[in-house]
Amino acid sequence: MKLAYWMYAGPAHIGTLRIASSFKNVHAIMHAPIGDDYFNVMRSMLERERDYTPVTTSVVDRNVLARGSQEKVVDNITRKDAEEHPDLIVLTPTCTSSILQEDLQNFVERAQLEAKGDVMLADVNHYRVNELQAADRTLQQIVQFYIAKARKKGDLVTEKTEKPSVNIFGLTTLGFHHNHDATELRKLMADLGIEVNAIVPQGASVHELKTLPRAWFNLVPYRETGLLTAEYLKQEFGTPYIDITPMGIVETARCIRKIQQVINEQGANVNYEPFIDQQTRYVSQAAWFSRSIDCQNLTGKKAVVFGDSTHAAAITKILAREMGIHVLLAGTYCKYDAEWFRDQVGEYCDDVLVSEDHAQIADAIARLEPAAIFGTQMERHVGKRLDIPCGVIAAPIHIQNFPVGYKPFVGYEGSNQIVDLIYNSFTLGMEDHLLEIFGGHDTKEVITKSVSAESDLSWSKDGLAELNRIPGFVRGKVKRNTEKFARDRNITQITAEVLYAAKEAVGA
Repeated sequence: MKLAYWMYAGPAHIGTLRIASSFKNVHAIMHAPIGDDYFNVMRSMLERERDYTPVTTSVVDRNVLARGSQEKVVDNITRKDAEEHPDLIVLTPTCTSSILQEDLQNFVERAQLEAKGDVMLADVNHYRVNELQAADRTLQQIVQFYIAKARKKGDLVTEKTEKPSVNIFGLTTLGFHHNHDATELRKLMADLGIEVNAIVPQGASVHELKTLPRAWFNLVPYRETGLLTAEYLKQEFGTPYIDITPMGIVETARCIRKIQQVINEQGANVNYEPFIDQQTRYVSQAAWFSRSIDCQNLTGKKAVVFGDSTHAAAITKILAREMGIHVLLAGTYCKYDAEWFRDQVGEYCDDVLVSEDHAQIADAIARLEPAAIFGTQMERHVGKRLDIPCGVIAAPIHIQNFPVGYKPFVGYEGSNQIVDLIYNSFTLGMEDHLLEIFGGHDTKEVITKSVSAESDLSWSKDGLAELNRIPGFVRGKVKRNTEKFARDRNITQITAEVLYAAKEAVGA
């Protein structure tokens, strides 16, 4: 395992807790030491939900380390069952408590003898998978658990609905705009005349899971969570699934055409082409904007994209195909999905980067000097240091990326939101420059520490003053060129005179 103060995807237990706390009336017991129990605070702060996060920590303390958990975990499960009356309790260790190698399945089986609700262990290898992979695996486990239970009791519902219907998998708590995407997907399906059989896990009850086989098809909008579940249901019941992310005008249309094909193969007779044409030409503003003078002014501008597989691939395609923007680099931290990602973005960008190392992507951005970045909260910090605007398009994210207002990223309304994000990100540098010229705000002192940890340069007071007179949207580039000039000449402090000399050298 790698210790880092910045991580793109958290440890496995975070993924399990995201799934458990997304369901209605499901409680999670986390077998963990103090320090691993930050999920409650994180979720309560970011999601800003009224309800208490349904996660309890069964604390691993010095007594547990000395004698083992003994009855502690079982007691915690049965106590929560009696207090909260959940439909399901999910027990999960963390990578820290997994070191104890306790027989947690035995604890679950013993607790199930007393508990009125169901109890299950999240069977995830905490040393081999990250948050996203664990979430995918946990969701599949829960669905499989309740399908098997319903089959055993004889109340599994397998008869298809009369009208075309869909299960939507993968929308979870702490997901990037997932709650807004859920609303937009419901609206899109209603416009297509398709019933939503279930949205799992966000807001779903485990009692609904026995009806999943009723759907005509399954939709997995994000590759990170839901694919294992869709594959399981296809294997068990032959239910086809669609994993095309309806993000941007082109991919939304491709997803709808695939839905049309899938349900027509099952006896329907629908034609969604008029709907696609109407939405593209008259309802969504994205297609119109791509032909406007504002968008044409962005043609050929350079960008770097980095995030999870789903959002990084989708934004790369939108930038290149729909807005004429030159993508220098597209990257993802989902190393396990590298082959799919390279296949998706290879023809739309100059280079592909698959890495979990935030310093590597930061150095790549500094080297390429794009006009804008589209990435995670981490790339936003990098952009601040380099004076390059950044639009946040994927987790990990901070509280400002959990908007109270309606901002989906999928469907035709989502295409409008993405266009706004892209346009505003590119124009941010110029706006700051104009504000500085007309005294709109106080000019901030630039951060002199470079992205590279190897820098030992400092800036004098007069050097900083001169640097701050340079327009904001090119200041970062001038700063880096000056530091390179100084480093090549073994200059350790950059004064105004050094800045002037660097300008002359570049001009020559």
